[in-house]
Amino acid sequence: MEAYYIVIASCLIIIISYGFNLIARRTDIPSVLLLIGLGMIITAIMNSSGVAGIDLLPFLEVLGIVGLILIVLEASLDLKLTKDKRKLIGKSFLIALSTLLLNTFLISSILIIYLDVNFFNCMIYAIPLSIASSAIIIPSVGNLPESKREFLIYEASFSDILGIIFFYFLIQTTEMTGFGEVSLALLGNLGLTVAVSIVISVSLIYIFQKIRSEAKLFLLISVLILLYSLGKMLHLSSLIIIMIFGLILENRGIFSGKIIGKVFDSESVNVVYKDLKLITVESSFTVRTFFFVIFGMSIVLSSLKDLKVIVISIIIVAVLFGLRYTIFRLFSRKNFMPEALLSPRGLITLLLFYSIPDELVVDSFDPGILLFVILLSSIIMAITLIRNRKKGEDSDTVAEVTEETGNSRQISDLEMPGGTGSYDDQCQT
Repeated sequence: MEAYYIVIASCLIIIISYGFNLIARRTDIPSVLLLIGLGMIITAIMNSSGVAGIDLLPFLEVLGIVGLILIVLEASLDLKLTKDKRKLIGKSFLIALSTLLLNTFLISSILIIYLDVNFFNCMIYAIPLSIASSAIIIPSVGNLPESKREFLIYEASFSDILGIIFFYFLIQTTEMTGFGEVSLALLGNLGLTVAVSIVISVSLIYIFQKIRSEAKLFLLISVLILLYSLGKMLHLSSLIIIMIFGLILENRGIFSGKIIGKVFDSESVNVVYKDLKLITVESSFTVRTFFFVIFGMSIVLSSLKDLKVIVISIIIVAVLFGLRYTIFRLFSRKNFMPEALLSPRGLITLLLFYSIPDELVVDSFDPGILLFVILLSSIIMAITLIRNRKKGEDSDTVAEVTEETGNSRQISDLEMPGGTGSYDDQCQT
C-alpha cells in the first residue's frame, strides 16, 4: 500500500501545482512560494503522523540537474536571434553580465565579514545568490507587454548561463596557478565547448528528423542530459551544448541556403521543434514542481529564527535590488519599471549551492540565508507584479471612460441640428 500512497501523493502534488499556476496568473503571486509552502506543510503533516525523516538531498540534486537542463532548453527555444532583436539581446546580455559580476563582488565583500574566510570562498557562495532564476521569471511575466517580457526572458536566460559558467570555472581554477593559465583555460574551454556544441546540435537535429518513430522526444531529451553529464565529467561548460542546440533549432530559418541549412528537412524539423517544445514545457513544469516542494520539505525552520541570518539576508537582498535599480537607471534612464524589481532567486541558486565541492564548503554558512533571499526576492517580485497589474487595470478603466465620454460627445454633436458644438455651448448661444 505504501507504493500507492506515494503515487497518490505525487499526482496530488502535480494537480495542486497546476492550481498554483492558475492562482499565479490571476494574482501574480509566484507559484514557487506556494510550492515551498506546500513542502513545509507536508513535512509538518509527516512529523505529526510520526513518519520518519527522509534524506531528501539526493533527490533535490538530481531534480536540480534535470530541471536546470530543461529550463535552459526551454529558454533557448524561446530566443529568436533576428536582426531587429540585436539591440534587445545586446542590452539584456550586458545587464545580465554586469549585474552578475558586480553582485558577486559586493556579496563576497559582505560574506567575508560574516564567514571570516578568504575572498575566493566567499565568491563561490556569492555567485549562486547573484543569479536571477529563469525558472521563476519566465512563467511569471506573461502579463507584461511583449517588449518587457522578451527582455526579461533574455536577461534571465543569460544570467543563468553566465552564472553557471562562472561558478564552475571558479571551481576549476582551484587546481590552476597564475592568471595566464586561468585565462587560457577559460578561452580554450569555451571555444572547444562551442565548437563541439555546434557539431553535436546539427548532428542531433539531422538524426532525429530522420527517425519516424513517434516515441523519440524523451530519447532526444535523454541524449541531451547524457551529453551534459559527460561534458561535466570532462570539465566542459556543457550547459552551452543545451543552449546552442535550442538556439539552432529555434532559429533554423537563419541557416536556410547555407551549408548547415542544407542538411535540414524543414517539414521534419518543424515537427521535431513543435513536439520538443511542448514536451520540454511539460517536463520542466513537473520537475520544477517536485524540486521546490522537496526543497520546502527540507527546510529547517529553526534557521528562520536566527536574527543574524535575517539581517545578512536583508542586506544581501538590498544590495541585489539596489544595484539592479542603479544599473537599469544607467542603461535605460526611463521606462525601466517594473523589470528593475523583477529578479527572484530560485532553482539555480539552490542547485549551485548543493554543487559546492566538499573542500570548499564553509560550515559557518547557514543555508537559511538562501531561503530568506529566495523568499524576499520572490515576494518583492510578487508585490511589483500585483502593483503593475493594478496600474494596468486603472489605465484600462480610464481609457474606457475616456472613450465612452468621447463617444457621447460625438453623439451629442451629431444629434444637435446645425452645428458641431456641444449641447451646453449651443444652449448658451
